[in-house]
Amino acid sequence: MLSELKRLQDITKKLRNPIDGCEWDSKQTFDSLKSYTLEETYEVLDAIDRQDMVELKSELGDLLFQIVFYADLANQQGLFNFDDICQSVADKLISRHPHIFSNNTSKPNWEQLKQQERDKREQYSLLDDIPNAIPALMKAEKIQKRCASVGFDWTELQPVIAKVKEELNEVEQELAQSTIEQSKVAEEMGDLLFATVNLARHLKVKSELCLQNANNKFIRRFKQVELLLKQKNRNLVDATLEEMEDAWQIVKQTEKSSSEVNKND
Repeated sequence: MLSELKRLQDITKKLRNPIDGCEWDSKQTFDSLKSYTLEETYEVLDAIDRQDMVELKSELGDLLFQIVFYADLANQQGLFNFDDICQSVADKLISRHPHIFSNNTSKPNWEQLKQQERDKREQYSLLDDIPNAIPALMKAEKIQKRCASVGFDWTELQPVIAKVKEELNEVEQELAQSTIEQSKVAEEMGDLLFATVNLARHLKVKSELCLQNANNKFIRRFKQVELLLKQKNRNLVDATLEEMEDAWQIVKQTEKSSSEVNKND
C-alpha cells in the first residue's frame, strides 16, 4: 500500500512539473482546485447511493488524488506536506478518543473537545470554524448542533414545529402585501428553510440527505410521467397540466401499491 501511495505522489509531482509535466496540472492553485474537489466528493457520494463498489473505488481514488495534489502544492510552497496531513488527523483522532487511547475510560463530550481545540487556535466564537463552502443545509445543521452543545436549543419538539409554522406564516404575510418585495420574500424563505433544518435535526434525520432523496424521488416519478404521456402519444410541451397531474397521481399510486406488496412478501 505504501508503495502505491508513493507511486501516486511521484505521478502527481511529475504532472505538476512546470518543465516537462502537464500544463494544466502545473497551473493549478488551491483556489482553482476547490470546484473539482467538491465535484469529486459528490461523485463518491453518488457511487455510495448507487451501491456501485467498482465505481466507488475509482471515485475514492480521484478524491485521494485531490488530497495528494493539495499536499504537493503546499509542500512546494513550504507550508506542509502529506506526512503533516497524516500526522494532523492522527493526532486529532487520538485527542478526541481519550477513552480508547489513554487510561481515561469515560466517553468524552465531543463538542467540548472541539471547543478546546478551537481555543488553542485562538478562535473565540463557537461558530468560527464552520466552513462557508459546504452545502447550505449542512451548514445550517452544523450551526444548530454547535449552538445546541451549549444549551441554546429547544428541549421539546412542539416549539420546533411551531417555529416552522411561524416562519411559513411570515412568508405568507409577505406574499399578501400589495407590493411584494422579493428581497423580503427571500429572507423569510431563508428563515423557513433554517427552521425546517432544525426540525429535521430534532427528528434525527439529515436534512441534506432528506432533500437528496426527495430530489431523486421526484426525478424517478417525473420520468415515469414522461413515459406515461409518451404511451398516449403526448409530450410534455403539448400536454396540459391536468394530464401531467393525472399521470403523476397514477405514478404515485403505482409506487404505493408496489411498496405495499413488497412489505407483504
